[in-house]
Amino acid sequence: MKLTKTLLASTALTVSAGAVAAQDMADSMTLVSWGGAYQRSQDEAYVKPYLEMHPDVSVSWDESSNEAVARLRAMNEAGNITWDLVDVVAADAIRLCDEGLAMDYDPEALLAEGDDGTSAEDDFGDLIVSDCFIPQIVYSTTVGYRTDLVGDTAPTDICALFDLEAYPGKRALERRPINNMEWALYCDGVAKDEIYDVLETPEGQDRALAKLDSIKDETVWWSAGADTPQLLADGEVIMGSTYNGRLFSVIEEQDQPVGMLWDMQVFDLDGWIIPTGLSDESLARVKDFVMFATDTQRLADQAKYISYGPARQSSAPLVGEHAELGIEMAPHMPTDPANAENTLLYNYEFWADYRDDIDAKFQSWLAQ
Repeated sequence: MKLTKTLLASTALTVSAGAVAAQDMADSMTLVSWGGAYQRSQDEAYVKPYLEMHPDVSVSWDESSNEAVARLRAMNEAGNITWDLVDVVAADAIRLCDEGLAMDYDPEALLAEGDDGTSAEDDFGDLIVSDCFIPQIVYSTTVGYRTDLVGDTAPTDICALFDLEAYPGKRALERRPINNMEWALYCDGVAKDEIYDVLETPEGQDRALAKLDSIKDETVWWSAGADTPQLLADGEVIMGSTYNGRLFSVIEEQDQPVGMLWDMQVFDLDGWIIPTGLSDESLARVKDFVMFATDTQRLADQAKYISYGPARQSSAPLVGEHAELGIEMAPHMPTDPANAENTLLYNYEFWADYRDDIDAKFQSWLAQ
């Protein structure tokens, strides 16, 4: 009964908001995301339900979120914004906000209150890390490994990535410094609470790259979140980093011989930004969609399809079973106590300040 009331209330709120000026809203949207299992969870949880309510509206997907900052910079310079709503990690949202490429918003005006009556601002709480960032999920970047290729002793800690003697074979790591540099320093003996202090120095950056040098020749560098799960499924790598939801998909949905390493998983946030420069009609449609797509029920529904924690506190009690597998999803969340014994909290401010410089250094190192 509560779920039904929530759905009806949220639907009524959306219909009411859309009915005010439906004729002034664009009839199409281009949404930007990451592809794979995560994008599917978005499509199932709130895009399809929204389109059922608005049959005259069409949505197209662009899987370019990993290039969002560079692409939006180029669009802005050209004066031609072709994206309507962009899914980004929190650090990129901060950068886009600082550069004026993402729109500031008022949570109480743009987002629905929680189904328990909590204001949107309180419901999302500290996860609104930028005036432009609209949180959706809490996820982690962690490591998956082939259970049939690691021998009799499965890896239990992140430093197995750097142990070619115990675990010979190819690795897969993301083609960017984030997470790789932190893990490298940690596995080179830097205390967890000192990682970012060390990484802000040129000497610390060189130290991280030197540690990564030890596995560089055995590493496949990926750009899309779907790459590592596919490489693992094909047996082309023995272990590799990706998002915990991608590993859930390859393990539970595809039944591949893959295990997940939770040690030193890096907690992060993902959410929407609205590009600046949209037409009034496009902005009206985007606002209508965002209010619907980020309400209590929609974010809880997303957890039916992927093991990412909803960003709203009011959504957590509504997380239930996987939509197709029928398994309880709570134990597969990165925030589950059994999975979160040794985690690293992603430092948004650090990467917002240092990303461009460290990325240039990292890409130069990759090219050597």
